[in-house]
Amino acid sequence: MSALFEPFTLRDVTIPNRVWMPPMCQYSAAPDGPEAGAPHDWHFAHYAARAAGGTGLIIVEATAVSPEGRISPYDLGLWNDTQTEAFRRITRFLTGQGTIPAIQLGHGGRKASTDRPWKGGAPVGPDAHGWQPLAPSPVAFDEHHPVPAELTVDQIQEIVGQFADAARRALAAGFEAVEIHGAHGYLINEFLSPHTNHRTDAYGGSCENRTRFALEVVDAVRAVWPEGKPLFFRVSATDWLPEGGWTADDTVRFARELHAHGVDLLDVSTGGNASGVHIPVRPGYQVPYAARVKAETPLAVAAVGLITEPEQAAKILANDEADAVLLGRELLRNPSWARQAADRLGGTVRVPDQYHRAAPARQRRGA
Repeated sequence: MSALFEPFTLRDVTIPNRVWMPPMCQYSAAPDGPEAGAPHDWHFAHYAARAAGGTGLIIVEATAVSPEGRISPYDLGLWNDTQTEAFRRITRFLTGQGTIPAIQLGHGGRKASTDRPWKGGAPVGPDAHGWQPLAPSPVAFDEHHPVPAELTVDQIQEIVGQFADAARRALAAGFEAVEIHGAHGYLINEFLSPHTNHRTDAYGGSCENRTRFALEVVDAVRAVWPEGKPLFFRVSATDWLPEGGWTADDTVRFARELHAHGVDLLDVSTGGNASGVHIPVRPGYQVPYAARVKAETPLAVAAVGLITEPEQAAKILANDEADAVLLGRELLRNPSWARQAADRLGGTVRVPDQYHRAAPARQRRGA
């Protein structure tokens, strides 16, 4: 049987298989009012379907640690108790299906305050529920984005505290794992990369200084997150810039630091921090970056990026390039991918009792 269908244990949490769902924003929360940032029926149905389909772990989409940390006004958040309570419905269902519920906590930085992608994704102002974006340095993402306000040291420390507060709420909401979003050109990634971090204080310049904010966030979250529950970190392994950006070598060095600070798994993606770059997109194009982290550091690793076929996913694990695979768009197309992959490769994933008629014959009970 492929390792794709074997359990995987991190700390005290055992994930039933290695088919995982990465965070993918739905841009479907209320933008303001008492329900702002809270999940509702769409989010429940979206995540419930993938759990019923056999997905071993689901990382709920990028969830903002503050209102101004949202990528769009329609993002989820975990800055108040109303949101915490609304998430409990989702985590209860996922847990009941045997799926491990995880959540990604993030801050949009200079790429915050944008419209929904199907509305064009352009920056929005106060007249469309928008706000002034924040960043390590006053450098716009591109000519279409506003220049962000440079964070003060006091503001940086406030955001570190917001990550910790959101992690406490994630625990109260029933999540079993937390992922810190340090990728795709959002705030933490902006601090990491010299392309976006032009500071001259303790948070800029050397690699040690540029990783300081990320490690402070990790330490603050780990301090409130139970010892027995795993902590993930998502990284963009490269900016895809020929020079002056974050590189694969930086990622390997940083991964060792993350491990020393209590991170259990690195979710390895790429890009998003520099506009106009050429990314050689092809099936599995990011897997080599995950494989290098796995080979050169003690961290467990998840691979993501155009992983679509069961045989492809199984081969990544068989080659020891990653410990788990994250399927994004493929799980949007096919919520039952895990169950169908198991049928194709001769593995087993949980099938809800209500769907027993459709289970493979070797798993079927009764008529």
